[in-house]
Amino acid sequence: MYTFSNKLKTFAFVLMALGLIGWGYGFFDAPKTTADVEKILAESAHGGHHGAEAAHDAHATAADSHASTEAHHEVAPAEHVAAPATDSLATTAHDSVAAAVAPAAEAHHDDAHAAKADHAEADAHAEHQKHLEHVLHQLQNKPWAALYVACIFFLLISVGVLAFYAIQWAAQAGWSPVLFRVMEGITAYLLPGSIIFFVLLVLSGMHFNHLFTWMGEGVTDPASPNYDAIIAGKKGFLNVPFFLIRAAIFLAGWNYYRYVSRKNSLAQDNASDDSFYKKNFKAAAGFLAFFIVSESIASWDWVMSVDPHWYSTLFGWYVFASFFVSGITTIAFVTLYLKSRGYLEYVNTSHIHDLAKFMFGISVFWTYLWFSQFMLMWYSNIPEEVTYFVTRIDNYRLPFFGMVVMNFVLPILILINTDFKRLTWIVVMAGIIILTGHYIDFFNMIMPATVGDQWFIGASEIGALMFFLGLFIFVIFSALTKAPLLAKRNPLIEESKHFHY
Repeated sequence: MYTFSNKLKTFAFVLMALGLIGWGYGFFDAPKTTADVEKILAESAHGGHHGAEAAHDAHATAADSHASTEAHHEVAPAEHVAAPATDSLATTAHDSVAAAVAPAAEAHHDDAHAAKADHAEADAHAEHQKHLEHVLHQLQNKPWAALYVACIFFLLISVGVLAFYAIQWAAQAGWSPVLFRVMEGITAYLLPGSIIFFVLLVLSGMHFNHLFTWMGEGVTDPASPNYDAIIAGKKGFLNVPFFLIRAAIFLAGWNYYRYVSRKNSLAQDNASDDSFYKKNFKAAAGFLAFFIVSESIASWDWVMSVDPHWYSTLFGWYVFASFFVSGITTIAFVTLYLKSRGYLEYVNTSHIHDLAKFMFGISVFWTYLWFSQFMLMWYSNIPEEVTYFVTRIDNYRLPFFGMVVMNFVLPILILINTDFKRLTWIVVMAGIIILTGHYIDFFNMIMPATVGDQWFIGASEIGALMFFLGLFIFVIFSALTKAPLLAKRNPLIEESKHFHY
């Protein structure tokens, strides 16, 4: 039986405590008013030297320029007509009238110009205030978005491990049963992770945050100034009640399979026949059919819908590849840790080699999906599609291209050699790169739609990541203490014990 070490347990609690503090500080540090936002933007633009004044002056100058331009277009050119000098009396009378009328006309023109200038300045001020309010929402959204990225990332890692576990059962794989208890330990995070994630979705539906723009007030009401025709056309699918019902069904289905498979796996240890093994085989086949559909829709709901104007037909597969390879990498990490502590005596370098092969292969599969999505949209150059990538390349260039290097180039270079897949330090190094790269991938998928270009790695991002990492470690290793680490009565366990490649 595995014993959860006090050092690792303390480390997990410290991560959770520091993570909560960091995430909470993100809310404290967020701007509270548009005046705070104006100061932040001014300091960013002018290096902090008289930033607010400079921003105000620039705003006033722009308004004056706009007003002057409009006023200039309203002035008709004067026409100079030469009058014949035949009657001096008529000329004198005409000049007297003109002299009397001229001041009134000039005053009228001056009033018109002033009104135009005031109107233009008011419009510019209103537009400026609207921009400040938009940035305020983005910066206030930042801690929520950071929490959402970390929450969904660790949740989907456990889902990826669950899918990999079900595949092993359905395929009746002979190499992997010695790793089943590791997979069951990792999937134990699915229940607490699902509860936290569902609460976060409910809070979004109650407008505690602005993660999903399609949940905004009046976006589907034609009479509202916030009306969005595209979102209104999708309201049959994108509405809060149906959204939460789908989430509840998916999370409940995944957790139910995890509960059933774990129960049967433990029961098989003390069984006199293979009945529980057969039940798990059938349950895995049924789950995988449900998973294929539910995972795709969940990807649309939880990730793609943060950009409700954009869609990709292979997005479900793309998200799946990301969390699937992250889940396999996590299996390798936990296995190597337990092996280093003297557990999992039957796990050998061939098992590690196979896990590393999956890490390599799914990394290539992810790259194929990423390139297919990017290349087809870039080539067709449809504005509604390319805006997704333009936003990320313009405002998230380093994380956007950096995660491609971390998720494809480096894993390929590190793991392409067969012998390298058997070396612990190589697998650990590749795994750190893969997990970091796919966390940044989720960051790229969520942040541009929720915080726009107002992103930076701060206390809320680091804190959220630390909290969920600590919770992940605590739940996994606590679950590993609940049962023996070897599924001793599995019909394929002897083949797995002596697996060599």
